[in-house]
Amino acid sequence: MRITRRLNSVLERWLPEQRLFLKSDKSTRFLRLRPATQLAAIGGITLVFGWSIVASSILVIDAIAPSGARNGAVHSQSTLEARLTDLSAERDRRAAEAVAAQNRFAVALDQVSRMQSLLLESEAQRRELETGLDAVHASLQQAVKASREANAADSEAAPVRTAELQAALDILAGELEQAANARADAVQQAEDARRVADALALERDQIVARNDQILSQLEDAVSVSVKPLDDMFRSVGMNPDEVLRKVRQGYSGQGGPLNPVSYSSSGNAAITQGEAKANEILITLDQMNSYRIAVEKMPLAMPVKSAFRYTSPFGRRWGRSHEGIDMAAPVGTPVYATGEGTVIFAGWQRGYGNLIKIQHELGTETRFGHLSKIRVKVGQKVSRGSLIGDMGNTGRSTGSHLHYEVRVNGRAVDPMRFIKAAQNVF
Repeated sequence: MRITRRLNSVLERWLPEQRLFLKSDKSTRFLRLRPATQLAAIGGITLVFGWSIVASSILVIDAIAPSGARNGAVHSQSTLEARLTDLSAERDRRAAEAVAAQNRFAVALDQVSRMQSLLLESEAQRRELETGLDAVHASLQQAVKASREANAADSEAAPVRTAELQAALDILAGELEQAANARADAVQQAEDARRVADALALERDQIVARNDQILSQLEDAVSVSVKPLDDMFRSVGMNPDEVLRKVRQGYSGQGGPLNPVSYSSSGNAAITQGEAKANEILITLDQMNSYRIAVEKMPLAMPVKSAFRYTSPFGRRWGRSHEGIDMAAPVGTPVYATGEGTVIFAGWQRGYGNLIKIQHELGTETRFGHLSKIRVKVGQKVSRGSLIGDMGNTGRSTGSHLHYEVRVNGRAVDPMRFIKAAQNVF
């Protein structure tokens, strides 16, 4: 009481004592409003008003933010797909140009090889002709020496032999000149072929460099596309490697006739490196496709499409674990499946009231509790967005709402992780 009187005396300066008169037909009464009482009333009113403003702001932000994020993500996804398409077309064109340049280079090499063969043949002919010419010169010298030593009786036959030898020498000289001219032509053609081959090699190197640049851009683009999907699976507590392994097990069919493999000795290291990089890109694209299949199988959609209010989050509540989220709306509000799956339970369960359990792939399960009406049966296949029931107030519930759970390998996880992950990716 002493502390109360002291507090009232201090607050008297700003909050003087007030009296509230209550008058009836027979008597008049009044209530004293001391300064401490007035301070407590003002504090309570301020706290309630502040809480109302904060709650309204949170609801407005929750209603506005997902739509803008989803539209921005859709625009970014479409832009990325268009860029990937353009880069793929450019890569195909450059690959075709590289193949054409490789073919032209091979033709030029064949021409150079033929020219070199002709050059070697002409060189061999020239050497043979030179050897024959030397033999003719030696024979001519021997004949001249023999003619000088011969008798006067043989003087009439010597000019005839000399004329025959001279004619043979002229024929050999003509053949030698033709061989020399052919050799010169072969050398010129070989030089021209070498220049063409060098030009083709330069063109091929430029095409290969451009192809490598396109492949690098494709590799960066697909890597940027894979990272958000990888982060999404990690954010919901799932191992991306395990998810990919399960998807590939379900989509691993192969077949078709087998034909003998033919091998080619042509090609070079640059083309092989480009093909290796292209194979890496194909592997990453396969990873993206596997992620896409996994996303289609996961419960990422909203179970309620009408207007609602979040009334309880995931976590501890009233000293116990609340293993889902509560969304409040009027009785009869449609409830939809959040992913493709099979209904494994549809009926009454203690605490949940009318309950639906849906088993999805990759070890995920969703639960929808407190329903007023169940519209599916056990064993029924449902797809994302299928109507499965109506919101209600059955089981342990204080009002009409939906209790929504997501479980991964039997363990309850926060459903908001899946909802926010879908908004960030799509």
